[in-house]
Amino acid sequence: MAVDTGKTCIGLYCGKTVLFSNGSNETFGECGGCPRGQRTDSYSICRQCMGTPVLYDWLYLGFMGLLPLILHWFFIEWYSGKKSSSAFFQHITALLECTVAALITLLVNDPVGYLHIRSCGVEKLSDWYTMLYNPSPDYVNTVHCTQEAVYPLYTIVFIYYAFCLVLMMLLRPLLIKKIACGLGKSDRFKSIYAALYFLPILTVIQAVGGGLLYYAFPYIILVLSLITLAVYMSASEIETFKDLLVKKKRLVVLFSHWLVHAYGIISISRMDKLERDLPLLALVPGPTLFYLLTAKFTDPSRIRQEEGSGH
Repeated sequence: MAVDTGKTCIGLYCGKTVLFSNGSNETFGECGGCPRGQRTDSYSICRQCMGTPVLYDWLYLGFMGLLPLILHWFFIEWYSGKKSSSAFFQHITALLECTVAALITLLVNDPVGYLHIRSCGVEKLSDWYTMLYNPSPDYVNTVHCTQEAVYPLYTIVFIYYAFCLVLMMLLRPLLIKKIACGLGKSDRFKSIYAALYFLPILTVIQAVGGGLLYYAFPYIILVLSLITLAVYMSASEIETFKDLLVKKKRLVVLFSHWLVHAYGIISISRMDKLERDLPLLALVPGPTLFYLLTAKFTDPSRIRQEEGSGH
């Protein structure tokens, strides 16, 4: 293929769109932003993204996809109350909404109708913020080359959140109206109202900090899961293994945290070498064991009792 390398575009992300291609002969347009689904090559030519997401990319998308589901479950549990029997059905409905939204999002992205996507890949942090790298050759006029260099990792999250919102508005009110008999009229739809707040907030976070989250999400997962596990076990007054077995719900919460721990470890290691990275999953129960073994030494009532006996 004959490519004119004599004149490349200025700026990191400016490229020339291929207007006509006939074998080895190609005609290019002016330098500017590449169309969606394309990215500049080393010759500043906009080329179609034909790669596939790597494991880390899928883990990032999984993290962004789980955020609405976890928040749905949290607010459903928060507003349902201990006596309400509707929480379980709402949890299942939220899971159904997010699952269907994820499937539809994959189907509508290129290639349309398939559960796999084409990707440009991520090379560096600046790929997420191309709007900050529009060049000004004469320091007066700006050449606008903003594009989705990390296609489709940036916009696919927005599409997913939109489908989550639409499906929630279609399914959840009907469900709650029929089964949420244990709740007052003013409390029935509070979990939906909460979603109307946190979904726009998640959208803004993705818009502003998507690139930072891409590199930091494994550590965010581990830190938050450790904090929430410690808070839950402390609030539930779990100090021994026997306390965990008293209620099935406690085991469900514990195993859920273990899955999150494993997700974070896999995301950090990226499982490049299985013989090296798989043994790291043995660390998953570590925080729980450490808490149970040390809880009796940090019990405030016991500390006060020892202080009183010392005097």
